[in-house]
Amino acid sequence: MNWNFVRLWTVLVYLFMFLPVAVVVLLSFNANQFGSFPITGFSFRWFYELASNDAILRAFKTSLLLGTLTAIISTTLGVLASLALVRYKVPGSNFISTLLIAPILVPEVVLAVALLLFLNFLSIHKSFFMLLMGHVIFTLPFVVLVVQARLIGIRRDVEEAAMSLGATPIQTFFQITLPLLAPAVFAGMLFAFTISFDDITGTLFWKPGGVETVPTQIFAMLRNSISPEINALGSVMIFFTVGVPLIGAAIARRLANKQGR
Repeated sequence: MNWNFVRLWTVLVYLFMFLPVAVVVLLSFNANQFGSFPITGFSFRWFYELASNDAILRAFKTSLLLGTLTAIISTTLGVLASLALVRYKVPGSNFISTLLIAPILVPEVVLAVALLLFLNFLSIHKSFFMLLMGHVIFTLPFVVLVVQARLIGIRRDVEEAAMSLGATPIQTFFQITLPLLAPAVFAGMLFAFTISFDDITGTLFWKPGGVETVPTQIFAMLRNSISPEINALGSVMIFFTVGVPLIGAAIARRLANKQGR
């Protein structure tokens, strides 16, 4: 096969994937309110208007709170589950591991409808807490997979040496295991935050009335018209869902390199 054709095809695929994102970012700085090409001037106007839109600010605060709580709960549960499954002999550990990562294998819309029907069966009304639990369910597998992979690579005899010198299991965890596990814990937390922050499918099913996240707010705004504020909001979303994980990955890599020295 001609390698020039392969290179050209690769470039076309990348353009197909990222050109729409580049257009959204470019149009968010367009001074023209109709969002047409070529742009008529460079302006931060739509970002200023975005910052003065109360509905978007409320949605942004909700997404930040939801993403932060999801990351904390998913990471805590994921670390504890990984420790139990990797470091101890748990009956049916393979089945439990499969069950924990199963939400990845199930289409999100199916998972969302199933949880909604289950809540209706239990006569539990939709609330922010239920929305939070829904996000924890489908972000937990990512944390478990990342933490388990790192935990398997940490030598057990290092922990046993600490305990043989008089450290309790809790002291061993906080002074030996957790520092070695920190890059994976940090990466898992970032995964959980970004997945929760930009989720829309499950959120549309689980959110209570009057509560909007950034993705559902964008969806609601698109029903009426394509406002230039949506481009600005899209740029902010791109920063959070792409920029934050990249920064986090760089920090995690730096931590891992320090531990490897």
